[in-house]
Amino acid sequence: MDLRKNMKSDFDEFLKDEAIFEEVNNNAIKKVIAYQIAQEMKQQNITQTELAKMMNTSRTVIHKLLNPENNSLTLQSLQSVANALGKRLSISLV
Repeated sequence: MDLRKNMKSDFDEFLKDEAIFEEVNNNAIKKVIAYQIAQEMKQQNITQTELAKMMNTSRTVIHKLLNPENNSLTLQSLQSVANALGKRLSISLV
């Protein structure tokens, strides 16, 4: 456990030294969110088209939500997709 903590700290420092820590962290968060949305859609057997209809939006918007490379998520879009999937959005600072 101690070794893992040291490796994480060293890697975080490396990313900070390279001035890419925030970018890498943001991309990781976006990928996790996109994965969670996709998994919930799969579990509920909901297509992108169906989710778009539930959210009163276009399939293009859903495609962007599910694209891990697209970093233009807003709290409003996250709340909207959570509501459509019958879930609660939870964000915390740690």
